[in-house]
Amino acid sequence: MTEPTVEVHPSTEDLLAAAAARFVAVVTAAQAERGVASVVLTGGGTGIGLLEVVRKSPGGIDWSRLEVFWGDDRFVPAGDADRNDLQARTALLDHVPLDPSRVHPMAASDGEYPDPVEAAAEYSATVHAHLAEYGAFDLHLLGMGGEGHINSLFPHTDAVREEHELVVAVTDSPKPPPVRITLTLPAVRRTRH
Repeated sequence: MTEPTVEVHPSTEDLLAAAAARFVAVVTAAQAERGVASVVLTGGGTGIGLLEVVRKSPGGIDWSRLEVFWGDDRFVPAGDADRNDLQARTALLDHVPLDPSRVHPMAASDGEYPDPVEAAAEYSATVHAHLAEYGAFDLHLLGMGGEGHINSLFPHTDAVREEHELVVAVTDSPKPPPVRITLTLPAVRRTRH
């Protein structure tokens, strides 16, 4: 494992350009090496801004060979503007020729799994199947909230202390809405970049 590095950019625009170039490089290298690449998307202004930059400069990404997951999502109805899934589709996914069977959104509250624990278990099965075949995600995008959360792993909550499960329901998020589904730190650790 390589040592982490910290890069500082003079502006959000510069950060997004550098992150988008890295996104494209990681995805295209993974596709060249394994045929398929997998990314875990994040929400938030910077995460969605990154997807917009990738849409404008996609490099050599073969969209038909990209598996798309989410690090977390708010457990609200499918059309809710707060859904990371909807924001990512608007910023990038609806504009590129993805194979729909390779896009894995988390369940919405008005979908097939109206209970967040069941929805998390269903997503966990999807994540486990992917990791069993490919070993790890290629890229997991992580934004950080003002209080230090990544995905929906908030400081001092049970979800951030999870040591075994890859996906859990969060029913007490300190940031509205209170119910979410999130990949855990063990899932984050199953990522190459």
